[in-house]
Amino acid sequence: MDDIKDFQNQVQQNIKALGENEELKKLSREWHIASGDGNYVYNFSWMGMPIIQLPQDIMAMQEIIFQVQPDLIVETGIARGGSLIFYASMLELLNGGGEVLGIDIDIRAHNYERIIKHPMYKHITMIEGSSIEEATADKVRAFAENKKRILVCLDSHHTHQHVLQELELYAPLVTKDSYCIVFDTCVEDLPEYLSDNRPWGHGNSPKSAVFEFLESHTEFEIDKSVEDKIVLTSSPSGYLKKVR
Repeated sequence: MDDIKDFQNQVQQNIKALGENEELKKLSREWHIASGDGNYVYNFSWMGMPIIQLPQDIMAMQEIIFQVQPDLIVETGIARGGSLIFYASMLELLNGGGEVLGIDIDIRAHNYERIIKHPMYKHITMIEGSSIEEATADKVRAFAENKKRILVCLDSHHTHQHVLQELELYAPLVTKDSYCIVFDTCVEDLPEYLSDNRPWGHGNSPKSAVFEFLESHTEFEIDKSVEDKIVLTSSPSGYLKKVR
């Protein structure tokens, strides 16, 4: 008996069953809505830095980073820097190498100072500028030259048009069998009031951008196994794997 293989097969059966469990999905959406009222995702940190992600998505990203073994992770949207530190720490654990490139239209001074003083900053480079401006994209492309395994995470402005433009600019950097992760696709599925005073909402969201992008980009597919596994995610249909 191959215990490891048997265990892996059981895990795959578990994930399949979770993905088919509509009652569990309904309960997860209800929990997600209720927790949103309390700003749940704002309450976690990674190595001392606010990360502003669901813990389940953090775990999914850890698995993806180990699987892909990227030498470059590109993230649009720096916010308070926790995700940059998380990605950098994963690269440090893998082999001590690799780089993280963060892009934000406004890197606030107090956040910048905390990031550059962090022990994981040695893996991090930041670019201040709009992620959808060609000049910014040119800098990212130049930085990505000669990288062998590239992972992209899109988590800046969540309107349809902005995310679609980011996908067109940065998804081509993703190497085969790696991912372009579009965060906060849940905007499309959660009640509109959770997006009050925001320029995005139903029909104008990261998920609507993903669906339009995939119509003309068959090299990417939604990896449903990720969200089936973690059940609760801010990025349903947002884990895009480059399959060809």
